[in-house]
Amino acid sequence: MPAAPQPLDPHAAAAARIRVLIADDHPLVRRGLAAIIDMEDDASVVGEAGDGDEAVRMWRALRPDVTLMDLRMPKVEGVQAIRRIRAEDAGAAIIVLTTFDHDEDIYAGLRAGAKAYLLKDVQPEELFRCIRAVHAGEAYLQPRVAAKLAQRMQEETLTEREVQILALLAQGKSNRAIGQSLFITESTVKSHLKSLFVKLDATSRAEALALAAKRGLIKF
Repeated sequence: MPAAPQPLDPHAAAAARIRVLIADDHPLVRRGLAAIIDMEDDASVVGEAGDGDEAVRMWRALRPDVTLMDLRMPKVEGVQAIRRIRAEDAGAAIIVLTTFDHDEDIYAGLRAGAKAYLLKDVQPEELFRCIRAVHAGEAYLQPRVAAKLAQRMQEETLTEREVQILALLAQGKSNRAIGQSLFITESTVKSHLKSLFVKLDATSRAEALALAAKRGLIKF
């Protein structure tokens, strides 16, 4: 007689699940994500963090298989939290899940070490595909996120000094005031602004600021 089928071991099934940590400063978002993820047979939420600092601490304590990380959070923002986690474990599987689709945000998140970048309007089916792919060691990008990243890679990168000048420009400072803040001459400021305008394809300060904001280089 054939051997009777063995009952499934609930402990083994639980161990096989992908353990997910959610980091988001909105409780309703965390609870909604947790409810959706826990409905899956192969995934479960093991922790919820409300800010970037807590996300790093919970990651250390729980060592989840996959972490869903928002970008804009109190205390420590998502990109910095990703850097801290990846500094401790270069193989940490982190997915950025955010509302921000600026090309600079996407670039910063992936450069920090995220394996995937999703927008919060993602369908549950795609979220699960992403979680499983990242858990398997793969990278994952939504098509529109990939398109924005490709556009970002084609655009000229601003220098650190140009970014500093752009930030001061956003504060409404004059060329002279910018020079005083950075301890450079007014003519040097004008030279950097000329380079900025070329890289941003702008013809005025207002247009440069608008284009920089669109790319996520400055935030008002």
